[in-house]
Amino acid sequence: MIRRLFLILLVLFAPSPAFAWWEYGHETVATIAYLNVSPRTRAEIDALLRQARLLDTPTCPARTIEQASVWPDCIKTLGDRFSYASTWHYQNVNVCQPFDQASACRDGNCVSAQIERNLRLLADRRLPVRERLFALAFVVHLMGDLHQPLHAGDRSDLGGNRVTASYGIIAGRTNLHSIWDGYLADRGISNPPGGPRGILSEVSATDRETMRQGNVTDWARESWQVAHDSAYATAYPDPCGPPPATRPVITEEITRSLIPVVRRQVARGGLRLARLLDEAFEPDSPWLRRPARS
Repeated sequence: MIRRLFLILLVLFAPSPAFAWWEYGHETVATIAYLNVSPRTRAEIDALLRQARLLDTPTCPARTIEQASVWPDCIKTLGDRFSYASTWHYQNVNVCQPFDQASACRDGNCVSAQIERNLRLLADRRLPVRERLFALAFVVHLMGDLHQPLHAGDRSDLGGNRVTASYGIIAGRTNLHSIWDGYLADRGISNPPGGPRGILSEVSATDRETMRQGNVTDWARESWQVAHDSAYATAYPDPCGPPPATRPVITEEITRSLIPVVRRQVARGGLRLARLLDEAFEPDSPWLRRPARS
């Protein structure tokens, strides 16, 4: 609880995009994936996580897939050691212009490119265990990030971090980004039927298979569209119009309308993560044959 409170406070006072989904959201995406991977993949994941001590981050454990899902956020508290990864968690693609991922992913420093890069590393069994474990934690985490809409799209406002907003009676330094990262995500995931299995219970076998289709760019474009249609459209009278004169309020009525959106994004993230992990752990993984984008 102390670590969770610390992370929440860090989110609220962060000047730039930092955490997506907070702990509960990331853990839920990870659990959904773990429940849907093949038995072989599950055994491979467990074998890597048993070596978590190799990460040498005792204050940031990664002994389970749920712990690994928040490890890339936890290590932000370790200062310069992992500071190079700070831009991996998001991509600021303007929701009021045509989708342009390339300009937001220069030199591969964005969430989409790093998902693909870390999948290639995870699939490469020639690499040291520590490197593959590091890649596993980032793949699990970044797939959660990609499905938090305000880590995939924005209005040149740092993914809503510069949009002061209120979540019901919660105001103060709250902004649109933190509302989607935490308050709204926690409410949506815990809404009955709550938790990973509750969310999965609402997704038919046909819908699960549909959600798993596509590639990382497709999913980035989809989350970018959700940012426009749901995150900004419920905060502004016009999602691409001028900011309102008064502080936007995410009311109870708006929250109820967004709960299905949040739950769908979490389900998508978990099911797609399961597919990618199955691919990465295949004996002849397709990710070993996919070159890095230029």
